[in-house]
Amino acid sequence: MTRARQARTDAISTLDKATDENFPVAPFFLPRAWRDDLMAVYGFARLVDDIGDGDLAPGGADARHLGVGPGSADDRSAMLDALEDDLHRVFADSADGPRHPLMRALRPTVRRCALAPEPFLGLIEANRQDQKVRRYGTYEELRAYCELSANPVGRLVLQITGTASPERIRRSDAVCTALQIAEHLQDVAEDLARDRIYLPADDMARFHVAESDLAVPSAGASLRALIAFEAQRAHDLLDEGIPLVGSVRGRLKLLLAGFVGGGRAALAAVSAAGFDVLPGPPKPTAPSLLREVGAVLRKAHREG
Repeated sequence: MTRARQARTDAISTLDKATDENFPVAPFFLPRAWRDDLMAVYGFARLVDDIGDGDLAPGGADARHLGVGPGSADDRSAMLDALEDDLHRVFADSADGPRHPLMRALRPTVRRCALAPEPFLGLIEANRQDQKVRRYGTYEELRAYCELSANPVGRLVLQITGTASPERIRRSDAVCTALQIAEHLQDVAEDLARDRIYLPADDMARFHVAESDLAVPSAGASLRALIAFEAQRAHDLLDEGIPLVGSVRGRLKLLLAGFVGGGRAALAAVSAAGFDVLPGPPKPTAPSLLREVGAVLRKAHREG
C-alpha cells in the first residue's frame, strides 16, 4: 500500500466513528460542501479525543503522521503538543502544510469558512486538562470544562453554515454542554475505568454517593437519583436550544434539531434504563432519535 493510500485509510478509520455519536454529524440531506466541512471538523475533534483518551488505532500511524517518535507515541501530552504544532500549520500561509491527513483535510475548510484557531485550540486544551484533572468539585467547574471540550464544536458549526450570532452562540453553547453532560452520564463506568469522574463532587456528596458506588455492576438508589438529577440539568440546557432551532431555516433547521434531538434521545435512553448507567452506556435507538427530532421541530415551530 502506498503512503498516500495508507494515510487515507488511517483518516477513514477515524471518521468512521461518526456513526457511534448520539447525533448525526453530517447527514445526507445537507449540501455537499457543508457535509465535507463538518466531517473535516469532526475528524479533528475525534482525533483530539482519541489522543486524549488513548484510543488511537494500534500501529503508531498517527504518531508518525505528526512526527512523533516511537518512544513518545504513547505520551498523550507529547502527542497533543505535536497536534497543536500541526494545527498551526493548518493556519499558516506557507506552502509547508500540515502533516496529518485529517489536518490536511481540515485546511480547505478553515480557509473556505474563514475559521479561527481558537475553537480548535480549546478542544486540544480540554484534552490536556483531561490528563491533569480527573475530578470536578462543582457543576460550575464541569461547565467550564465543557466550554473547552464541547462548546467550540457548536460554534464551528455556526461558522461553517454562516449563521453565527451572539444569541445563537449562547444557545449553541447550552446545547453542546448538555450533549457533553449526557455523554458523561452514559459513560460513567467507562470514565471510571480511566480514573475520571465527571459527576460533580458536591452533587455526589448531596446524594450520598461515594466513588466506590460507581465501581459496582449496577447502580444503587442514591446513584440513580444523582444521575436523574444531572440528566434533568442537561435536559433543561437542551431546552435552551429550541429557539436556536427555530431561528434558522431549511436543512440547517433539521441539522440543529438533530443535535438537540440526539441529546434528548440519549437522556431518554438513560431514563429508560432506570438511570442505571453502570452495566453499560444506554444508547438511543433510531426510532427514539426520530421521535425526539420531531418533538424538537414541533416545539420550535410553536415557540417561533
